[in-house]
Formats: sequence, structure tokens, C-alpha cells
Amino acid sequence: HVNVVESGGGLVQTGESLKLSCVASEASLDTYSMGWFRQAPGKKREVVSCISRYDGSSTYYRDSVKGRFTISRDNAKNSLYLQMNTLKPEDTAMYYCAPVFYPYAWEPCTSEFDDTAWGQGTQVTVSS
Repeated sequence: HVNVVESGGGLVQTGESLKLSCVASEASLDTYSMGWFRQAPGKKREVVSCISRYDGSSTYYRDSVKGRFTISRDNAKNSLYLQMNTLKPEDTAMYYCAPVFYPYAWEPCTSEFDDTAWGQGTQVTVSS
């Protein structure tokens, strides 16, 4: 499976911004739809955003981040990004990237990772 390394998290105040990066080991990352997921303590992992393979022409955002977050990809750099603006305390979580199954642009993607495949993640903490 694809090995990924997430970075870019940090401790910020409400309203500030962060840009997360995900670098993959797969040289042909362009063939994978990709997604960002997050998990807060005591809660299930949830999808944040998805982007289709190749040119990334289709994207999905969960309602709570629409208008604030932007997902993008740079296939030449084997990288995935998540620009997070106007951060809120409820965005606090460990953020992960993963290849996804994303057949419909209007529905959320689902991870193709099993429990052993997730990277270390990057922590985002937003203080009130």
C-alpha cells in the first residue's frame, strides 16, 4: 500500500490558518483519489475532504468545513494538501491522509487503508 507522511499541524488560535501536507511514497500518486481524515479523542475517524485522481477535478467537503478548507494535489511532488482557514476549536483533531474510494463527487469518499496503513498523522489544535 501507499506510505504517507503528514505534516503541517500545530497549535493555533481560533480564526487562524494552517496548511497540511501529505507526501506519499507512491510515484504514481496521480492514479489515486485521495482524502483527508481526522479523529478527535473519543470520536470516530471522519472524512474531511476528498479529491479525485489525476487532475483532481472533483472534490468533496464535509459540511462543517465547506468554505473554510481547500484540498489540492501536486502529482509531480507526490503530495496532497489541505489549506485550513478560519479554524475553529471543533477542528481540533489528528489529521491523516489516505488513498480513497471516491466514485461519486457528491458523496464522501471512503478510505482504502486498513488499520495498519495509516500514517502518524499531524496534530491540529485550535484554542478558543
